[in-house]
Amino acid sequence: MNKHKLEFFVGLFAAIGIACAAILSVCIARNELFAANGYEVQAVFSNCSGLRKGSGIMIAGVEVGRVKQIALKDYEARVTLQIARDVAIQQDAIASIKTKGLIGEKFVEISPGASDRKIEPRGTIINTESGADIESLISKFVHGDVSKPANP
Repeated sequence: MNKHKLEFFVGLFAAIGIACAAILSVCIARNELFAANGYEVQAVFSNCSGLRKGSGIMIAGVEVGRVKQIALKDYEARVTLQIARDVAIQQDAIASIKTKGLIGEKFVEISPGASDRKIEPRGTIINTESGADIESLISKFVHGDVSKPANP
């Protein structure tokens, strides 16, 4: 009977260890383990095509956060950005949607401003630039730009 008890506790310990390792690996993969150390700001874009939850946020090529949520409000994309606590964003900063490489993944690039005033947690970045839609540009190239008048 003592041997069965020992085997049960060893099996239980192993199962708990595997479950903890699985949860930890998922949290680290999503960078959610340390997300509580940051603060949230909003950015409103006319088009955020290709941007996803979990996409990176960069300042000067350094990752400073992740996209936490994307929602539609008043026919615009409201993007919630989770920024590292030690990074301050000026009120006149510009948030742009960029692409890594020619057809790589999308990310948000924040260009710092010159203002002395900082955006408070849960504040909004006013100046935004939507990313270029590569499919639209290719379509215009292939089919010709319909906004130009035809040559007689």
